[in-house]
Amino acid sequence: MTESSAPATPPGIDTTVSHSPRIWNYWLGGKDNYEIDRTIGDQFRGIFPDIVDIARSSRGFLKRSVEYMVHEAGIRQFLDIGTGLPTVDNTHEVAQRAAPDARVVYVDNDPMVLAHARALLVSAPEGVTEYIDADLREPEKILEAAARTTLDLDRPVGLMLLNILGHIPDHEEARSIAARLLDGLPSGSHLAVADGTNVIRGPEFDAAIAIWNQSGSLPYTLRTPEQITRYFDGLDIVEPGVVSCPLWRPGAVDVGSVREVDEFCGVGRKP
Repeated sequence: MTESSAPATPPGIDTTVSHSPRIWNYWLGGKDNYEIDRTIGDQFRGIFPDIVDIARSSRGFLKRSVEYMVHEAGIRQFLDIGTGLPTVDNTHEVAQRAAPDARVVYVDNDPMVLAHARALLVSAPEGVTEYIDADLREPEKILEAAARTTLDLDRPVGLMLLNILGHIPDHEEARSIAARLLDGLPSGSHLAVADGTNVIRGPEFDAAIAIWNQSGSLPYTLRTPEQITRYFDGLDIVEPGVVSCPLWRPGAVDVGSVREVDEFCGVGRKP
């Protein structure tokens, strides 16, 4: 991206410090990023080229998991926490293509993300798309705000926690947050989780994550597939279980051609 095509800089944004959502946006081919984000993103990719495939595989899982919840589970409400910057196939777009009356609440605590979301994530006329400024570490406040503005918490909700729980360094705290969110949702609700692992190309990913965590970006902790599975304790895990993102219900044209990447995911139903 040339400097002339760079995004306008909102007031108060420091473009000399890298920003996690902007780097992820860069890997996904978006335009909402600056030179420092591309520099860190390229350094990361130089050590761990798989990161672009991981970013795209995670977005593919988002699309397929939302489609599953709408078509097979009958979900019409979604709570997407840690949405990141808008790119393609955002949760409300996928949900409302399948069910135009779907209601979606995005949650983030980054002013830049929220500004972009409000400008770009426009709901279908039949549905609702809302945005909440809140912190993942305050699940009860998130649920209260979502219920006050948009969601009916007496009806099933699709809870999306994609590439967000890795920003909680302590795994037990991350599990507690997921559990507290689910505690406020009714039977029939579904949880979708995806996070980075280091079981496919561990040494390279570990080295790249070390650069990420030293760059000023929001630190990230890789989990094992077994740790990711623990987020679904007490839930009925949807087949094929917790697997590398490309292997979670791939499309017919992809069967036989997908390869594992260091991002594992799963979907579970609250009994």
